[in-house]
Amino acid sequence: MDAILALEDGTWFKGSSFTGDGETGGEVIFNTGMTGYQEILTDPSYVGQMVCMTYPHIGNYGVNLDDVESSRIRVEAFIVKECCKTPSNWRAKKSLPEYLKEYGVMGIEGIDTRALTRHLRLHGAMRGLISTRESDPERLIARCRELPTMEGQNLAERITPKKPYVWSEQGPKDVELVNGKYEWPGPGPRLVVFDFGIKWNILRLLTAQGFDMLMVPSSFTAEQVTALSPDAIFFSPGPGDPATLQGPIAEISKMTDAYPLGGICLGHQLLGSALGGSTFKLKFGHHGVNHPVKDLITGRIEISSQNHGFCVDISSLQDVEMTHVNLNDQTLEGFRHTKKPIITLQYHPEAGPGPHDAQFFFTRFRNLVRESTGK
Repeated sequence: MDAILALEDGTWFKGSSFTGDGETGGEVIFNTGMTGYQEILTDPSYVGQMVCMTYPHIGNYGVNLDDVESSRIRVEAFIVKECCKTPSNWRAKKSLPEYLKEYGVMGIEGIDTRALTRHLRLHGAMRGLISTRESDPERLIARCRELPTMEGQNLAERITPKKPYVWSEQGPKDVELVNGKYEWPGPGPRLVVFDFGIKWNILRLLTAQGFDMLMVPSSFTAEQVTALSPDAIFFSPGPGDPATLQGPIAEISKMTDAYPLGGICLGHQLLGSALGGSTFKLKFGHHGVNHPVKDLITGRIEISSQNHGFCVDISSLQDVEMTHVNLNDQTLEGFRHTKKPIITLQYHPEAGPGPHDAQFFFTRFRNLVRESTGK
């Protein structure tokens, strides 16, 4: 079925839908991963975005029941050069088109994804529309310009849980608090995890460190956290503009003196903002599994998994120092507080997909909690 991808700057591409009739819009970005498309599709940080894969052939190994990072597909649309509709892999349970159709997500192929990637690389991520219903590109382009920009969108609010929950490989299970308190079941350090759009592999790796975890919505206050009597707090990744989350930022600022804190991606941005920093939009963001980062503590170079469109500026802050720097554009990839037990990473140490170079972060956070609390 013929389809058109139109961009707000007047550029358009003709392709074909491999998921049938439909129309959808969002911010168009590119991801440099050769594999890992199922994890990318289910990453909550991609809410509001249409993802173009730079590798030309996607779908070869199909879709299985294990390689997911949340309960459903999160992207607004999937853009590939060529979709493999007949996968060949012993783990595959369904094809990529079947998977996208199951969740009503559009997939489009036959587009020159190299040209699209280069265009976004030169001009930046931008709003786009995909449609099988509108044959006039100019009308689609005009409608693109009516879509909301990523700046100013509170997308975490769309996917944060409604209630506290615990997690296992079987999925999340809601928890009823009694008078705001929680009966912690395990002996490990008590960790409250703010879920702004968390990936399940983060929960696996925190569990492997021995934490007893309770996940809470983004709307939880410092007072509610205190009632839970945690030993530490962790802030998850998530989608959208961090500057829109002024409520959570204000609450996080109240916690910075009370607990050991850790954060990844959006959580890192919110912690930086709560300490007095600011955030800004990157031109085309960092999305992929091959971004070089330098750990300024050890001097090691890591190849990292990344998915973010905003960055934190901590240059005006005292007692906060950069711990990781992106070697492509010199932007901040991690910081720590020199007087408080706070550490963060902008990129994704949990991978899913990507290299495991940065999984040390979870051990580093566990050691920080042990040194601060004795637990």
